[in-house]
Amino acid sequence: MRVRADTKRLTGPLSGGREGATVAVEPLLCGHMRAPRAFVETAEPLALPRMLGIGTPRSQWLKLPIPAFLIHHPSAGPFLVDTGLHPSVASRPAENMGRLVANFARPTLEPGKDLPSQLRGRGVDPKSIGLVVMTHLHFDHASAMSEFPGATFLLTEAEWIAATTDGRPFLRGYRPVHYDYAFEYRTLSYDSARVSSYSSFGRTFDLFGDGSVRLASTPGHSAGHQSVICRLRDRDLVIAGDAIYTIGQLDDAPEPPRPLDRHTWRRSVQELRLFAGHYPQAVIIPGHDPEHWETLETRYE
Repeated sequence: MRVRADTKRLTGPLSGGREGATVAVEPLLCGHMRAPRAFVETAEPLALPRMLGIGTPRSQWLKLPIPAFLIHHPSAGPFLVDTGLHPSVASRPAENMGRLVANFARPTLEPGKDLPSQLRGRGVDPKSIGLVVMTHLHFDHASAMSEFPGATFLLTEAEWIAATTDGRPFLRGYRPVHYDYAFEYRTLSYDSARVSSYSSFGRTFDLFGDGSVRLASTPGHSAGHQSVICRLRDRDLVIAGDAIYTIGQLDDAPEPPRPLDRHTWRRSVQELRLFAGHYPQAVIIPGHDPEHWETLETRYE
């Protein structure tokens, strides 16, 4: 598999940092997908049939939220984490997501609830977004990347390699048409000298050099998955991405059926668990938890 895009390695913090800066975070609901609970949590020995819905009527499938996040930095400006579902999903889901995903997961997006529209509703011109941090490149996170052609997309080097070289991308959760654009891609290696630990997280990168936003290596769900740690006024907020699908996976909820690498997934989850234990006041947002999503605030500062 080949893509036309090329990348540049990120070697140091981005400009715009300010000493003592804190950020505000707005979780944005950018669509839904349907799946049986076993798709996100299963202790069943026959995980694959269960995650595909065999034995579970569609009426009992979960309506999983597809999130993106708008982060306001006081001097670097607004930027995004992930992109939600493409606007076309509101009327033609198979066009962007492919027939198999459209038929299985039944992705839905209310008109006017795509990420660019929500940004405009908050007074943010989508064209002004200069940075999009990608937790990973799976289709439910990368679907609307095409809507931000002027942005720099930041992801891990390991994720880019996996998403652009795997011979069977669909089976790994990738849809190359989502990111096969001549955009500006910057990749981060968590083996660089700029990487350091932060609390329970073994490898983090200070995005603006001011401690306000740290990217944390949390692989396992995918080869180069990363989470985002945001410093609010009096606590931290962690965008866990798909390092955990549900908030219960910080405790004793069943594991997901098929992470790419279960060993590294467990290590990443352990770092999240330790962080939650050390800082119970912190906000940790899982990837696709419908019950937990309803408890979130519209803005965290």
